[in-house]
Amino acid sequence: MTVKKSERLIVKFITNQASQEEIEQLTMWLKEEENQIVFNDFVKTNYAIDTALNTFDSTEVRKQLSERIAKENNVFYKRRFSSYYKYAAILIVALGGFYFYKNASSDQVKKNVIVPRVDEIVLQLGNGTSETIDISEEKNITDKDGNIIGKQEKNRLVYNTAFAKGELVYNTLKIPYGKRFEVQLSDGTVVHLNAGTALRYPVQFVKNKNREVYLTGEAYFDVSKDKAHPFTVNTQEMNVEVLGTKFNVDSYSNNSSTDVVLVEGKVSLYKGQKINQNQIYLTPGLKGSTQKGQSEIKTEQVNTDYYTDWVKGSLVFKNASFDDIIKKLERRYNVTFINKNKTLGREIFNARFDNEPIEVVLKYFSDSYAIDYNIDRDKITIK
Repeated sequence: MTVKKSERLIVKFITNQASQEEIEQLTMWLKEEENQIVFNDFVKTNYAIDTALNTFDSTEVRKQLSERIAKENNVFYKRRFSSYYKYAAILIVALGGFYFYKNASSDQVKKNVIVPRVDEIVLQLGNGTSETIDISEEKNITDKDGNIIGKQEKNRLVYNTAFAKGELVYNTLKIPYGKRFEVQLSDGTVVHLNAGTALRYPVQFVKNKNREVYLTGEAYFDVSKDKAHPFTVNTQEMNVEVLGTKFNVDSYSNNSSTDVVLVEGKVSLYKGQKINQNQIYLTPGLKGSTQKGQSEIKTEQVNTDYYTDWVKGSLVFKNASFDDIIKKLERRYNVTFINKNKTLGREIFNARFDNEPIEVVLKYFSDSYAIDYNIDRDKITIK
């Protein structure tokens, strides 16, 4: 195992984000005495934790591991339950007095651990009231009269297929930093909402009228085909009209541009009032972009995966400035960056992270580019 891979596994274990397979890899690696020394040194250096803490409780560690397994619904994980205990036992022996950092009482530990803020997903109803969404729940969605119009399936809302008989009633989903969410609209269109995004949409669409939604932030759309009812995504800078297709819209208010990347089908882009002269058409693999305050829409060929892999939990940076990277990290992990290295902000980077905790991301930049930083709960200062 390479040094970087072992350090990544250690970070994921310490932050309680390691999978069963990763714990197995770590325990096998820790069978070697020299690797145990590396582990101890790494933990002391990066987390200010003494691995010989007297508060270590192997029973508690076993309990935590079993609770994590119990949360898994995958049959494969259940089948490997006894195997998981075997590796957990080896890990406990190998670590000796080590205890999960989150249970340690040392003030010094707390100063070296990233503690992201936790904000709630908010559903603002058409009547002006709001309610928070608990992604652990499953329940029915009702209208103002108590009629069931859909259901919540943990981290997604699914509306019943139906057309409105009267006026449109709009709801607004607000996704905070640090979370993602999904909604299936009443026409069958599926929308993946990225962190820091707000989507205003009709609870039910109306027959013989275009389907329209309003977006601030970033979303991936899989639009249900309906030739009689074109689908339009309205953003502050640019509008997207389709009949049925898959595309990504990035329209955060603090971005310098609004970008639309087409994965499948065909879309038209326009600014202001739609006329034949101001429409730009995209085919799969094209990105359409417009700068704030400008009327021109430019297109270019791109690798669509770079712009859509966030749906799977990945972070992809392609020729991205450090300032832009910081923005995405703040959204993804709900932390605040203070960059005191102004020259660094303009530097260009390429990197990819697949569902990694922020500690791993920071370790990568520290090791690969000698970027130094301090941590104070949810604030990360780049020096």
